[in-house]
Amino acid sequence: MKTIDLNADMGESFGPWVMGQDAALLKIVSSANIACGFHAGDADTMARTMDLALAAGVALGAHPGFADLQGFGRRRIKLSAAELTNLVQYQLGAAMGMSAARGARLAHFKLHGALANMASEDEGIARTCYAAALAVQPDLRLVVMPGTALDRAATALGAAQSAEIFADRTYNADGTLTDRSLPGAVIHDPQVAVCHVLGMLAAGGIVTPQGDVLQTRIDTICVHGDSAEALDIAGQLSDALQGQGYTIAAPR
Repeated sequence: MKTIDLNADMGESFGPWVMGQDAALLKIVSSANIACGFHAGDADTMARTMDLALAAGVALGAHPGFADLQGFGRRRIKLSAAELTNLVQYQLGAAMGMSAARGARLAHFKLHGALANMASEDEGIARTCYAAALAVQPDLRLVVMPGTALDRAATALGAAQSAEIFADRTYNADGTLTDRSLPGAVIHDPQVAVCHVLGMLAAGGIVTPQGDVLQTRIDTICVHGDSAEALDIAGQLSDALQGQGYTIAAPR
């Protein structure tokens, strides 16, 4: 039996403003990447999301991003290495505190939005962010975009890592994500997303829109929890994966 992780970004509501369908998604996914209050989320949202995830048996992960609530962390911000270190450790500390209060421990760490995209292109940024996280919790499993600077930085640091593909995003030739401003960058049709993932699993790597295959292992599949189609994509993807003989489970 083959095992694969299915993850989603969540905990991205803020006060009375609701983003995503976290409770329903947590019945499908095996890992939750929980916002840490900078790009989205707040203390109450983080606590509520962790409670729901733990009740569902879903692994907890920290999902830090830029301090950019208005831009949802998807606008690029230039920071020094010291600022990046503090940004990561501040958010990770909040997630660790919330999880520890529930008798739980964070399993993984995944950068969000523009910060993740910048780190996928620049190994210095990736290494700074990852080293900052590992200095606080050395056993964190780093979720990386395979073949990018994120992958190289995690490998150089000797960290445990999961190679991630995206169900609802397309790729550039170098394995980075297509910019959201470009046509076709985001996949909205659940059936197209399922075919996209199954095609990559069959090919043994990331498949670009041009049909090129970037060979890589695939450990985890992400569905962005903020999209209107997230629940449908996750549900149909889960059914398709199980139909292909996969067991959906977080890495142990």
